[in-house]
Amino acid sequence: MEMKCPVCEKPLLQTDSGAHCESCQQDFHLEARCPDCHKPLEVLKACGAVDYFCQNGHGLISKKRVEFLPVAN
Repeated sequence: MEMKCPVCEKPLLQTDSGAHCESCQQDFHLEARCPDCHKPLEVLKACGAVDYFCQNGHGLISKKRVEFLPVAN
């Protein structure tokens, strides 16, 4: 899935720390969102594993289903 810049709608390039827009020269971090309610997810990290939890009643969310949205740094 291609992510678009929230400012200029051009494609974003993924970086180690998030995403970068070549067109408007802005950096973004990626926020994990629930695919069901589209609200931010809690990121749980333990023993090298990363899990995502929805506090709005949807429980654990598979990382394959997580929506990542660019948010300005």
